[in-house]
Amino acid sequence: MALINVYDIDRNKVSEIEVSDEVFAAPVNDSVIYEVVKMQLANRRQGTASTKTRSDVRGGGKKPWRQKGSGRARSGTSRSPIWRKGGTVFGPHPRDFSYRVPRKVRRAALRSALSMKLKNDELLVIRDLPMEGIRTKRFQEILNRLDLKNVLIVLDQANDVLEKSSRNIRDVKMMRSEGINVFDLMKYRNLVLLEPSVKMIERALM
Repeated sequence: MALINVYDIDRNKVSEIEVSDEVFAAPVNDSVIYEVVKMQLANRRQGTASTKTRSDVRGGGKKPWRQKGSGRARSGTSRSPIWRKGGTVFGPHPRDFSYRVPRKVRRAALRSALSMKLKNDELLVIRDLPMEGIRTKRFQEILNRLDLKNVLIVLDQANDVLEKSSRNIRDVKMMRSEGINVFDLMKYRNLVLLEPSVKMIERALM
């Protein structure tokens, strides 16, 4: 079991917490992280791109000219793909891009990402984030005191005051421990865990 320092909002060490080596000191597997991030990005695609084929374009019911005798190439419709204002060939149509990788792979990717953050000294455990009310300016002051930018903050439970105070700050995202995912861990440089959320993450990944 490894020990991680726990800090207050002034970045003073207040205690230590034991963390599981299986979750926070696992071997970093880049290929597993890549597969899960690719899956998450694919699942976010709307897949609404659409084009009209020759049968969808309005008009073109009448044969432009007779089949023979005019000296021109044979043509059955003015909505042919080779004509101006004609249909599109092999264009995109609405589809579902989502797919799933095995649960074991997703959990392994999360363990790898968390271990990478700890190894690179980009993980910070905070005892608490005290806020009297919804104050974006006050929350920004706390981040400045902790010297944090481009940060993902993980809470142990719902907290409207913290979530709404951080909502309008650029490059800051707050989520609950059950929503932690590989894409956001890799997107943000720093990771802040509230002390109670550490054990919740461990229970989910062990």
